[in-house]
Amino acid sequence: MIGAVDIGGTKIAVGVVDDSGKVLSRMEAPTDPDRYSDGLNLIARLLRDTAGKAGVELSGIGIGSTGPVDPMRGEFGDVDFLPGWRGKSPVRDLAQIFKVRVALENDGDAAALAEAGWGAGRNRSRLIYVTVGTGIGGGIVLDGQLYRGVDGAHPEVGHHVVDPAGPECSCGFHGCWESLAAGPAMVAWLEGHAPAGYLHRQGISAKRICELAQQGDAIAIQTVEHEAYYLGLGLANLINLFTPDAIVLSGSVMKSAPLFLDRIRAVIRRGCRFVPAEKTQLMLASLGEDTNLIGAARVWHYRFGE
Repeated sequence: MIGAVDIGGTKIAVGVVDDSGKVLSRMEAPTDPDRYSDGLNLIARLLRDTAGKAGVELSGIGIGSTGPVDPMRGEFGDVDFLPGWRGKSPVRDLAQIFKVRVALENDGDAAALAEAGWGAGRNRSRLIYVTVGTGIGGGIVLDGQLYRGVDGAHPEVGHHVVDPAGPECSCGFHGCWESLAAGPAMVAWLEGHAPAGYLHRQGISAKRICELAQQGDAIAIQTVEHEAYYLGLGLANLINLFTPDAIVLSGSVMKSAPLFLDRIRAVIRRGCRFVPAEKTQLMLASLGEDTNLIGAARVWHYRFGE
């Protein structure tokens, strides 16, 4: 029974996950971005409460966290959303509190491990997990092993450039994939192309754009087509680079996947002539709202359990 901790910029979710990937209990609370000690105490309390609720003892603790982390040292890196947590080691601290082994990964890598081990990507040795929401992130599993860059770094799939004339991104480039195809990019494109009298401009969101497209709104349909084109470009790049067995798509934008998939596949067919792109299966994530918690537990199994 693994204690699973999902650390985000606004909330912390904690649960207990059994060895088949089933969440037995879960709780969540807001994240204090500036006070690590308070966050650590909160995580410890939630772990005790969820274990008590499930009626189990914890065998270990797995953590998936937003932002750059050092999985080998078990420390937070330069996490923009959690300035008070930088350089802290939840692996060391939780191991001291609970007397069990603890493992930490970036949440994109954790979710990739979850889908590869217990989800849509099971039994596929080369898998790329992509989540499209407020940003674009993901993880890569090759021959059953989590891909790490130099010094254990997590690859930032959302920040490869697809159009250098595109909008500026916080990463320092213009036109990276995230700046063109994440949810806020959909909103920005609509706001820049809708006529002055467009009735739905106020409070528009990526979710609302998808709803309007389904209702036949012409501007929303154009926005969805633009989004699908850039999603397809980024996915085509990943296929050309890695030729994986499967790409698993997740995130809030992908909840409206039927609006995008046909155009995405057309872009991939056009741009992946020299690799067997037809053998890369596009799949939707299968673990639902608990993907990040299940991923956190999978981190522990990946590091210690198998």
